[in-house]
Amino acid sequence: MPVPGKSTRWAAVAASVLLAATALPVAGADSASAADAARPGAVRTPARYLNQRLDWQPCDSGALECAAMAVPRDWHRPDQGPSLTVEVSRHRATDPAGRRGVLMMAAGGPGASGLKRPAGLASYAPGLAAAYDIVSFDQRGVGSSTRVTCSDQSAVDASFSGDKRDRSAAAIRETFARARAFVRDCQRHSGDLLPYITTEQAVHDMDLYRVLLGADTISYYGPSYATVLGASYATEFPRRVARMVLDSNVDFTGTWQSFMEGQPLSFQRRFEADFLPWLAKNDGVYHQGRTPAQAKETFERLRGRLHDHPLVLDGTTLTPDQLDTAASNAIYQADPGFERLAGALTVLEHPDTAPPAAKQALAQAMAHPVDAGFAADFFSVVCNDTPWNRSAGYWTAQSARATRDHPLVGARSLAYSAVCAAWPRPTAPRIQVTGRGLPPVLMLNSTHDPATYYEGALRDHRALPGSRLVTVVGGGDHGQFQNHNACVDSLVEGYLVDGTIPSGDTTCAADPLPVPVPVPVPSGTGASPR
Repeated sequence: MPVPGKSTRWAAVAASVLLAATALPVAGADSASAADAARPGAVRTPARYLNQRLDWQPCDSGALECAAMAVPRDWHRPDQGPSLTVEVSRHRATDPAGRRGVLMMAAGGPGASGLKRPAGLASYAPGLAAAYDIVSFDQRGVGSSTRVTCSDQSAVDASFSGDKRDRSAAAIRETFARARAFVRDCQRHSGDLLPYITTEQAVHDMDLYRVLLGADTISYYGPSYATVLGASYATEFPRRVARMVLDSNVDFTGTWQSFMEGQPLSFQRRFEADFLPWLAKNDGVYHQGRTPAQAKETFERLRGRLHDHPLVLDGTTLTPDQLDTAASNAIYQADPGFERLAGALTVLEHPDTAPPAAKQALAQAMAHPVDAGFAADFFSVVCNDTPWNRSAGYWTAQSARATRDHPLVGARSLAYSAVCAAWPRPTAPRIQVTGRGLPPVLMLNSTHDPATYYEGALRDHRALPGSRLVTVVGGGDHGQFQNHNACVDSLVEGYLVDGTIPSGDTTCAADPLPVPVPVPVPSGTGASPR
C-alpha cells in the first residue's frame, strides 16, 4: 500500500480527530398510588415519600429545572434504612394551553446520566417541547443521585488496557484477579448499597416521580438500556403508560448474560459490514486500504504494533485494548464516529508527523477506556438484575470462542463476565416483561446496531403484543430518534404528539454514510501530493 501524502492525510485528521461533550401532588396522584398499591405484590409507599415537595431550582443556563427526590433504599422494606436521593429534572411545556402531559426520559448504559437530557430533546423537537413537560433523572447509583462507588479510575484503566487477545494462562488468571478486586472494592465502598442498584428498584423510583409530578399517566422515551427500564415500568405499571417509545432495544426477554454474550457478533458485524467498506471507499482520504480486506489488514497490523510496542502519545500509553475500545465506541454512530475512528487510525500509524493538537485530542479520548463511575453502576445493575453463570471454566471457554470469532469486543468479554461471576449472588426480584394492558408501543432499531442487536429487538417486539417495530434499514447506528433521520423523527413525533402510529411494522432508510471532506493544508507546510 503506498505511503499516504500529508495533504490528504492530516487534512482529514483535522476534520475528524479534533471533533473529539417543587410541587405537591395534585388531586388524583394519591388515589392513583392507592390503586396501584392494591395490585398483587405491589410495594407500599410511606407517606413521607408521597408527601414530599420537589424544590425545583434552575440547573443549567436554560429552561431546565432540577430537584432532589427522596426514595426508599429498598422499596420492599421502605421503612428500613436511610433514604436515597434521586436527582430529577424538568423542562416545562412551552405551550401550557396545549400541554398534553408528561414525557419521561431515561438514559442508557446502565450508568449514563439522564439529568440534562430534557434540554437536548426540547431543542431537537420543539413540537414535543410544546406538548409535554419533558422530565428525566439520574438513576439511583448514577451522577447527581446517590452514587455507587467501586474501584478508582487507575484500577479501571488497568483492567481495560493491555491485550485481551492474550489467552495465556497467566493473562486469564490476571483478568479474573482484577475482576475479584473490582468486586471487593465495590463491597468495601458501597456494600450496603449494592443490592439496591437494580432496574426493579429504579422502576419504583420512576413511579414515585410520576406521583410527585401529579400525573395519572406518563408518556415515555428511552434508548438502549432505557428500553429495559421502560419495558419494566410498563410491566409493573401498565395503567400508568399513555404512550411509549423504545429505541435501540436491549433484549429484555432473556438475561443480561444472554444479551451480552450476543454482543461480540453484532459489534464485529458493524465493524466489518459497515465501517471497513466505508474506510476502503474513502481510501483516497485515509489511505487504509482500497478494499475492506486491506483495511482490516491495516487495522490488524497497527494493533500488532501496539501489542509489541505500546505507543506513548502525549503522555498516555496506548495498547491494543484501548484501540479496540476506541473502535467499538466509534461505530455506535457513523456520523461522526467513522471519521473520528479513521482519523485516529491515521494518527496512530504516523504519530511522528501528526499535528500536536490531533495527538493531544486522541490521547485524551483514549486515556480512560471505561469511566470508573460508569463501570460501578453498570456492573451493579447487570450483575444484580438477572443471574449469571459463576464457573470460571465456562467463561474461559466462552471468551475463547468470542475472541476467535468476533475479536473486536469478544476479546474483552472475559473482563466483563468475570466481574458478574464474582458478584455477590443477587436477591433482586426479576421483572418478566409482558405487554399486558399496554397501549401500542413504538419500537425502533437499526439492522446493524452494534450494541443492541436487531435479533434481540425482534424478540422484544414479539414479547410486546400490539407493538409496532420501525426497522431502520441500510445502516447500523445506535439510537434512531434524535439522529436527524426525518422518517424516524416524523413517526416518533407523530405518535407522541398526535397519537398517530403505523398500522403495522414499517421501515425507514438509514441516512447516507458521511463523506469526508479534507480541509486544505496551508501552503508552506512541506505537504506533498500522494
